[in-house]
Amino acid sequence: MGKAQAHVIFKGMVQGVNFRSFVQRTAITHNVGGWVRNLPDATVEAVFEGNRAAVEETIKKCRTGPAYANVQDAQIEWSPFEGNSGGEFHIKY
Repeated sequence: MGKAQAHVIFKGMVQGVNFRSFVQRTAITHNVGGWVRNLPDATVEAVFEGNRAAVEETIKKCRTGPAYANVQDAQIEWSPFEGNSGGEFHIKY
């Protein structure tokens, strides 16, 4: 299936509920690189890169989120794999 990159905006109850930590753990579990950060409009932005099937599975699990999160929408924009993360996934503050 190859490698891919996805830019995702998560909307809903996604700030103040450990959502970024959940996203990071999920990405690392699936060997997906990239980053996640809160945005001023109460959404969460993430970039995932790696094996496309692993990126898709990571996004699927992130749509569920941790216990107190409520993801109402995930806007996904796919692009060619760039490899900028070096395979690591981190939280941007």
